[in-house]
Amino acid sequence: MKKTILGIALSLSLLLAGPVPAAESTELNAIQSEWARIKYQLPQRERGAAFEALAERAHRLSAAEKTAAPLVWEAIIKASLAGEKGALGGALGYVKEAKSLLERAEAIEPDALDGSIHTSLGSLYYQVPGWPMGFGDDAKARVHLEKAVKLNPKGIDANYFYGDFLLDQGDYKGAIRALEQALTAPGRPGREIADSGRREEIRLALAKARAKMSVNP
Repeated sequence: MKKTILGIALSLSLLLAGPVPAAESTELNAIQSEWARIKYQLPQRERGAAFEALAERAHRLSAAEKTAAPLVWEAIIKASLAGEKGALGGALGYVKEAKSLLERAEAIEPDALDGSIHTSLGSLYYQVPGWPMGFGDDAKARVHLEKAVKLNPKGIDANYFYGDFLLDQGDYKGAIRALEQALTAPGRPGREIADSGRREEIRLALAKARAKMSVNP
């Protein structure tokens, strides 16, 4: 199993699949676009500082709007920042902040953004180490990820993270099914950078799942 803070940067990604509320759309769409640019186009040495600045921007929006969507995006950025900083850079603190933000969003609107809150929480639960170091919990991860797929059965992110979780659990057949579904997800207008990066991650995960399947049919 992964269970490493450093792994979060490599897999926690763009989770917002549903429509952005109109009142928030301009700034939140800009934050989404900047997140994708940082993650997929910036050199690694520049990502930490860029995510820090973006986290502050997202926090200003979440404080002003007090709705679920900005909280979800602040959490995504915090988790991405955790992966860039690593264990020695305070990663666990960042993922705990991300979890708290997602729980706040869930209390406001649990099924907002086509289940993105559940995708995000599920991703954290299976990637973060368990007690006593962290809060990782595979059972909770499964509950959230399965709910996310139910809410958004054709979503690229819901299926990707569910497939990656199943791969982590050794369910290679299930992982392949979910990852193949993720790969067929329709593109999201204005999200070309994020979709391209995500599809490359899906292909890598599929190759790993198929290799594991060939050894452990």
